[in-house]
Amino acid sequence: MARIDGRRADEMRPVTINRNFIKHAEGSVLIEIGDTKVVCTASIDDRQPRFMREQQIRNKGWVTAEYSMLPRSTSDRMQREVTRGSPSGRTQEIQRLIGRSLRAIVDLSMLGERTIWIDCDVIQADGGTRTASITGAYVALWDACQLLIDRKLIKDLPILDNVAATSVGIVNGTPSLDLCYSEDSAADVDMNIVMTGKGEFVEIQGTAEENPFSREQTDQLLNLAADGIGQLIRLQNRMMLERLNEVSLGNS
Repeated sequence: MARIDGRRADEMRPVTINRNFIKHAEGSVLIEIGDTKVVCTASIDDRQPRFMREQQIRNKGWVTAEYSMLPRSTSDRMQREVTRGSPSGRTQEIQRLIGRSLRAIVDLSMLGERTIWIDCDVIQADGGTRTASITGAYVALWDACQLLIDRKLIKDLPILDNVAATSVGIVNGTPSLDLCYSEDSAADVDMNIVMTGKGEFVEIQGTAEENPFSREQTDQLLNLAADGIGQLIRLQNRMMLERLNEVSLGNS
């Protein structure tokens, strides 16, 4: 059955990553996956987080994340969470997921006693905002760490591998990659998958709406996700090569 936007079941939406999107951030990107658009920034704070200082943890840094959706990122205006007084359970879940995903591929002892803050702000939502945030935040984080090297604040890159994420699901009985909102909201099964460049899983979130799904269907979905994440990682690597070429040209 044809998908709502005409894609094949194993086809991702168009993906672009625009680096240096925010002037003042140490690392920043605008990632667009179909009609989903997320601004991801990485900010360097030359202090450990409070919990590490209180526990007197030395010679180690931290990576943490915050996530939000702009009021008109969706079809109807949402109230800002700061107006409500606290982030929703969904927001807390997503920002913890982003932080876990990035820390999984960072050697925190190589950061020194500093914190890198990742901010993911959804400016337009059409499904997959958390997975787009992880994929884009990796590039922003990589740029920020490269800046620390450029400034001779750290010697080696503390990032050990890529990390990226995508959604998969069973829509109208068909395992499908990279669900847009209309597919996600009607899916029989919905999964968010986070993987490293080595093909290892950081997180698998999967739920059935009505009927349980089989091990065979799970394997089909994981294989679809691995293919999609492989495409995202190749794009990330092109972004990193672009950054290295900039440094090389600047030093020549």
